[in-house]
Amino acid sequence: MAALSLTFLGTGTSIGIPAVGCDCETCRSTDPRDNRLRSSVWMRTPDLDWIVDTGPDLRQQCLRAGIRHLEAALFTHAHMDHVTGFDELRRFTPELNQFIPIHGTASTLAVLERMFEYAFNGENRYRGYLKPFPKPIHGPFNLGHTRVTPLPVSHGKVETIGYLFEQNDRKLCAYIPDCKTLAPETLSALAGIDTLIIDALRFSPHPTHMNFDEALAIRDLILPRRTFLTHFQCEVMHARAEPALPPDVRLAYDGLNLTWDD
Repeated sequence: MAALSLTFLGTGTSIGIPAVGCDCETCRSTDPRDNRLRSSVWMRTPDLDWIVDTGPDLRQQCLRAGIRHLEAALFTHAHMDHVTGFDELRRFTPELNQFIPIHGTASTLAVLERMFEYAFNGENRYRGYLKPFPKPIHGPFNLGHTRVTPLPVSHGKVETIGYLFEQNDRKLCAYIPDCKTLAPETLSALAGIDTLIIDALRFSPHPTHMNFDEALAIRDLILPRRTFLTHFQCEVMHARAEPALPPDVRLAYDGLNLTWDD
């Protein structure tokens, strides 16, 4: 097994693609790469599996990807398209005393506890119910042999982070699905990274998300070995947009799997 494997469970923006009521070319596309569930990734190592974000499509994503167990869930922020599938994690805590660690900023965990109060109040510790174990993020932490570093970014009015994943002092990848700008400490942490996965909502400007030009400017600053853009609106048609990118920059799509060897 690879030292680290990442599968894109979803690469779409908050309304998904095809979007309800939209008849644009991308929403009518028959290319499966243009069919995008809400953004999330599934990460696997020889010692454990985890997911980043639990959007409203999580059940469908788990069934499609064949996810049968998870040892942790990480959250980037508390927007609807990243948290509202939270209760689907109940399938990963089926036993009476089985808990799943959930990692996020204090503000994100507070939103989850408010939205899903029944899962946190200690009154529903039954077989088959969701039993979360909140793990507030105060700095880097470990998931098995993987070092995880939170990456502060700006994204509207909600506290938002990306994640850097390292093994044996190798910066394997960073996942930053929602951002407009990166904090100076985030840019510094990304120096020397192998793979950058970053928000590129559309071609035209947006007040809280990077567009293609902004994402490519970050790639030019960091100079990773390879870059994958994600979290797309239907302004982005895969077959048309990807050929215009530099050779080391690709568009992510649902089901795409990336690996890093020892």
